[in-house]
Amino acid sequence: MGLFKKFVNQTRKPEGFLGRMMVNGMNSGHATMADWGMSYLECQAPVEVLEVGCGGGRNAGELLKKYPESNMTAIDYSEVSVEKAREYNKDYIKAGRCEVKRGDVSNLDLKKDFYDLATAFETIYFWPGLEKCFGQVAGVLKTGGQFMIVNESDGTDEVSKKYEKIIQGMTCHTVEEIEDALKKAGFTQVKTNHHKSKPWIAVIATK
Repeated sequence: MGLFKKFVNQTRKPEGFLGRMMVNGMNSGHATMADWGMSYLECQAPVEVLEVGCGGGRNAGELLKKYPESNMTAIDYSEVSVEKAREYNKDYIKAGRCEVKRGDVSNLDLKKDFYDLATAFETIYFWPGLEKCFGQVAGVLKTGGQFMIVNESDGTDEVSKKYEKIIQGMTCHTVEEIEDALKKAGFTQVKTNHHKSKPWIAVIATK
């Protein structure tokens, strides 16, 4: 496997030196897209927020800025990502508003019916079974809670489909696939926002 391929494969689960390089780039590289997605959030004042697949922690921090009365639980199954996210949000952690820990979306070890809002930025490409994982998220959300998914790819763009071929375990899901899996997992309302000139999508589902 060439160096480029080894590096881009770190998007799935950052590990070691290359993984640290990847996580350092995630915060800035995805910022514009993440902020675009957050602009569609409809939650007014969520008390408990869950960030699934938090990567370098930038989006968790932005959500805490957006909702100054909220508490954040950020999880990732990469130890490298957890370490970076803790460093990035150290002031929020010190203030008692943020907890960053290792977790697996296919088996969430979190309080049931607890969170008002859950988010997932650029991560569901690697989730092992959308319906199963969406069901896990639904289980920890309160009734009426919202789940927002933000992806750079709508599953049809050529650039992402090229990366899908070289990154192990990556699947670029279409909007239809995402919406169908959400409904099967127990979400009753699903709305998708599509960027006017890019393949970016922001999907918001309500339990």
